[in-house]
Amino acid sequence: MKSLFFCLLGLGFLFTACTSDESKDKKIADKYEDTKLSLEEIEKKSPENFISVKGTDKKNLLGQTVVRGKIQNNAKMATFKDIDVKLFFYSKTGVLLQEDQEMIYESVAPGESKSFKSKYFAPKGTDSIAMKVVSAKF
Repeated sequence: MKSLFFCLLGLGFLFTACTSDESKDKKIADKYEDTKLSLEEIEKKSPENFISVKGTDKKNLLGQTVVRGKIQNNAKMATFKDIDVKLFFYSKTGVLLQEDQEMIYESVAPGESKSFKSKYFAPKGTDSIAMKVVSAKF
């Protein structure tokens, strides 16, 4: 009886030791792909959380305000294009004078940045300009 028990115990260890790691590798690869897809879906649902915009402004000789900006894609998986940027024109006291939209027709890959330049006739009394990404396509 004891020998039968040890024989079955030995066979149990043998079968568990001989199982292939392919099934484990496949599960890990599938889990990685699912995570990667879900990350890309999250990035595509809220592009404004993964795209940043910075810029500067100055007046030219014609009295126009020249805005030079840089769009940075901080996403890990998603490539964005047709990025909608909202510009806010403020006075010296911080009063919002005007809002404007600028569409950047460029594709920005993950980790990449693109520069843009626009000219506006800003409202009288404009002291500073702020920018914010509103939306983007993928």
